[in-house]
Amino acid sequence: MDKTLFRQEILPFLGQFSLLLFGSILGDMVLHFMQLEWIGRWLGIPGTVLIILSFLYSLRKRKIITFGSPKFLLKMHEFFTWAGSLLVLIHGGIHFNTILPWLALVGMVLNVLSGMVGQRLLHRSKVHLTQMQETYRLKGMSKDEIEQEIFWDSVTYDLMAKWRVVHFPISLVFAVIALGHIFSILLFWDWK
Repeated sequence: MDKTLFRQEILPFLGQFSLLLFGSILGDMVLHFMQLEWIGRWLGIPGTVLIILSFLYSLRKRKIITFGSPKFLLKMHEFFTWAGSLLVLIHGGIHFNTILPWLALVGMVLNVLSGMVGQRLLHRSKVHLTQMQETYRLKGMSKDEIEQEIFWDSVTYDLMAKWRVVHFPISLVFAVIALGHIFSILLFWDWK
């Protein structure tokens, strides 16, 4: 395996995902150690708010809103989703008594994972395609020859760019389960 590819793509992905899991476990442990578990119960709210704010990118991309740079909103989407997921994972900890919170947690982790994988694969594919075009250009090939040489890579990239077809349903399922969890909390909350 190409060490550069492994070092540039796989390690950062594994590091980012591991940091999310490790940070949530550590955060929960610290709260328990300091006997501040009650704080963890409330971290779900700012975590959910960050995740909701991360959808500004999706709204901008679909031209529902017109403000903000798409590039900035994408970075915000990635960071807010990661940070919001961290807070929600700390919120969840290991205290679940029912199936709905567990399903919401699994849905969220799958959603974050699909987003991270898609973003990494798409970025790496775009870099590969650009490098191939540049290599052929430096060899003196014409534009038509380059297009012919990279045709299947371009088709593959176009297909990979559609990874959102997988990511969107996962996001939708997570949203429905999360809303069910939030609704059940509000329904059974002791409002006295």
